Amino acid sequence: MLRRFLFAATLTWRAVAVEAAAQDRAVPGQVVFQADFESPTALEGWTGSPGLGPGRNGGHALFIERSPAAGPGSTVAQLKLPVEQVRGCLVNLTGWVRAEGVTEKPESWNGIKYMAPVVAPGKRSYPQAGIGVGSFGWRRVAFAVRIPENATDWRLYMGLEAVTGSVWFDDLRIVVRKGPFVRKPPAASGAVYTGHPAGMRLRGAMVSPNIGKDSLRVLGVEWKANLVRWQLVGYRPPKGGFSPKHYNAWLEQRLQQLDAALPVCREYGMYVVIDVHSPPRGGPDSGANLFTDRECQRGFVDNWKRMARRYKDSEVVWAYDLVNEPNERFVPEDCLDWQALAETTAKAVREIDPDHAIIVETPVGGGPGGFKYMNPIDAPGVVYSLHMYEPHAFTHQGVRPQWNAAQTYPGVIGGKKWDKAQIEKTLAPAVEFSRRYNVQIFVGEFSAVRWAPNHSAFRYLRDCIDVFEEHGWDWTYHAFREWPGWSVERGPVKEDTTRPPNPTDREKLLRRWFAKNRNPPFAPAPDAVRGE
Repeated sequence: MLRRFLFAATLTWRAVAVEAAAQDRAVPGQVVFQADFESPTALEGWTGSPGLGPGRNGGHALFIERSPAAGPGSTVAQLKLPVEQVRGCLVNLTGWVRAEGVTEKPESWNGIKYMAPVVAPGKRSYPQAGIGVGSFGWRRVAFAVRIPENATDWRLYMGLEAVTGSVWFDDLRIVVRKGPFVRKPPAASGAVYTGHPAGMRLRGAMVSPNIGKDSLRVLGVEWKANLVRWQLVGYRPPKGGFSPKHYNAWLEQRLQQLDAALPVCREYGMYVVIDVHSPPRGGPDSGANLFTDRECQRGFVDNWKRMARRYKDSEVVWAYDLVNEPNERFVPEDCLDWQALAETTAKAVREIDPDHAIIVETPVGGGPGGFKYMNPIDAPGVVYSLHMYEPHAFTHQGVRPQWNAAQTYPGVIGGKKWDKAQIEKTLAPAVEFSRRYNVQIFVGEFSAVRWAPNHSAFRYLRDCIDVFEEHGWDWTYHAFREWPGWSVERGPVKEDTTRPPNPTDREKLLRRWFAKNRNPPFAPAPDAVRGE
């Protein structure tokens, strides 16, 4: 692989460098690096432990080996990349990998490394392909990297980390997917579109599609929430592989559950957000499928047209949340990125339904930092959404192995002081976006595990809600009577899932805010029952 680089790659790279020098920056579609390791000078420029082995198509490949006798450790090859050409760009990295006898990795980020670390003043990032262990034949891997405008160094790291075994890499390629981000001009001032009555605030919770009627009554009548975020969730492809027919049949079943719930939500005074939690092909990570399959993208738009026809006359539905936590880690050249796919979908919905709000989340898993690389959607009636779980080492402690350490809020977490001021700083991109474009923000999810030490979850939720309220945002807590770890009705002991005799401080917090809610216009009870 790398050999083909340096004659072909030396020539290609020099040609690219000349072109880039003339235009200062690489442009979308431009190949800034490629290597097939066939040139006699294929390993020029590489440092560390590069070697050559059999390639994917009978030629050569970059070969890295660490013997069991040496024990688990790092054996890698490095190559400096032309960071000056790609500052501000989003680039796609692809290649082929084969492995033999690669041992289990002690941490998720260890193992086979196809990594492209980037250095900028005060910041280092380590994006890499997700690659398994053991032995396997040639398989294609891909990932994407956004290069900061002020990046000073960018490299390839190929090889093995904290493991033993053998690995081959071939046909490496780096292509510019997007040029430097260009922000649209500010919008004119005026009334902010919210999709609900003026002066009204929406505060509620996410729910499972399997929630019962009595639980909806508790949430809407006893707790006085006026919004539920309804998950269309749980799709799993059949053993034979994904098929649109199978997905559409699953979606119809979920929509029938929603159909049955809408009159109940009406009775108990709650709007509904329809949240596509499982897009075509399913799985928890929208970036693993929706952005790599053009046929899935077409099906995604068609499904939303179908739902728009179904719910366009529903006064209980407040909004359509197009997809949960879109994550465009890698988008092939023949697929739409989230900005384009969301805009295409929104326009298709608007041709059918001119009234219901359309919710668009940020393209980095719904995180608030995604607003830095997002422009407004060119469609009317759009509300923009984020999910707040930062820092994950606190909010998800004890949920995944990498977040096992107990963390207290406020406190130093991951080397950074986390308090209300840091929450405000984290949410600042959303604040700036909403002000610049005069749009409403909806916080679709926020939470912290109930076993965070010393009532930390309560303090974190309190500070988050205070910031949401200061900016007039609508919000739904994650989640009501779904997974016990998020339950405000359960106490702080992880193993104890029983309800304590008295409400927790987290439940009291939510209910104090819900008590400020007004009923939707369709609710049987008058607004005066709740009062703002």
